[in-house]
Amino acid sequence: MFLKAENIVVCYDTAMVLNQVSLEVHQGEFVSIVGPNGAGKSTLFRAIAGLVKWEKEEQRGTRLGKIDLKGRVVFDGENIMGRPPHEIAEKGLILSPERGRPFREMTVKDNLLVGAYLSKDRREIADNLEKVYEIFPILKEREKQVAGTLSGGQLTMLSIGRALMSNARLMLVDEPSTGLAPIIKENLFQRLAKVHGMGITILMAEQDVSYAFELSDRNYVLSQGRVIAEGSGAELMKDETVKTTYLGL
Repeated sequence: MFLKAENIVVCYDTAMVLNQVSLEVHQGEFVSIVGPNGAGKSTLFRAIAGLVKWEKEEQRGTRLGKIDLKGRVVFDGENIMGRPPHEIAEKGLILSPERGRPFREMTVKDNLLVGAYLSKDRREIADNLEKVYEIFPILKEREKQVAGTLSGGQLTMLSIGRALMSNARLMLVDEPSTGLAPIIKENLFQRLAKVHGMGITILMAEQDVSYAFELSDRNYVLSQGRVIAEGSGAELMKDETVKTTYLGL
């Protein structure tokens, strides 16, 4: 088992965002987490990547509300729950956040090079950069452009490219299609399939069920902080309750 999350609970003040969420990802898989906005998908990714723990430490001595985090996350045989985010990233578990969150004043190329901060090998960095440009030619075309001026689709590509520069072994891709036109979505998901074809394991959170089911080996349906169904796209589409109640189809 490459990634195993067990009974993850996240509470902000009195609001329970995740309630006993468990999932598994095998090495080489493409797994999607689908569900409506507010289901807890992004919070789950932040918990896996160590960011909820970081938020909990940062809120000490401030007026931020109470944050509770419980559960266990095992990555490549090692319990990483409670580890700081940079240590988790060093192990190859990389988060590509929703809307990219670039360094907006820096160029596209400099943003990508920031993703390579863990590598000391210049040849490796150069090779990874070429791989990113091969998958996302638009980033090569815009490498000198300030990241804050990119379109939404280009920002998502930049975020995924930055994760590739970090030598990702498992990539958490959070809501890549948010706000994108259909033709841009199609292009983006084609390129995400190429990333998976490089041998990188992917766990994706996505609201667009059609694209998620097309790409993924397996899927988890998340609603109101709970996993309510699991299976292939074909299996989930046979369940009329899941389709109408949780997927809006």
